Amino acid sequence: MSQQTDEVSEEIVEKLFSARANAYVPYSNHPVASLMVTPDGQQFAGANVEVAHYKGLCAEASAISAMVTAGQRQLATVYVMGPADHLCTPCGDCRQRIREFATPETQIKVLSGSGELMKTYTMETLLPDAFGPEQLPPL
Repeated sequence: MSQQTDEVSEEIVEKLFSARANAYVPYSNHPVASLMVTPDGQQFAGANVEVAHYKGLCAEASAISAMVTAGQRQLATVYVMGPADHLCTPCGDCRQRIREFATPETQIKVLSGSGELMKTYTMETLLPDAFGPEQLPPL
């Protein structure tokens, strides 16, 4: 984990604000947004969606689903923005989801609720010694 001083573009921050505003969080009141950027620059936003039985959909999973639905299979950069000025990193399930489409160069950037970059992770620092497709036997 490394402290970052570089900036995130205003366009990215605005897309995250917009996605977060559409989060459906009647139970936790904890809106989260995520934006997945592919190597060719395509962007896929997602927001968390809660349901009454507490098995909702995280913002990262929502954005990855949109990316996969569009036919994309690789992540260059992942952005995550929570509701406040504390770290809102991906949950364990989403770390594994990100790992499925990440490369060693993929950057995971966590922003504060006001849009300031707080930390940047590599996949190795976000999920060390992760289990991935290369650990599965060939079909």
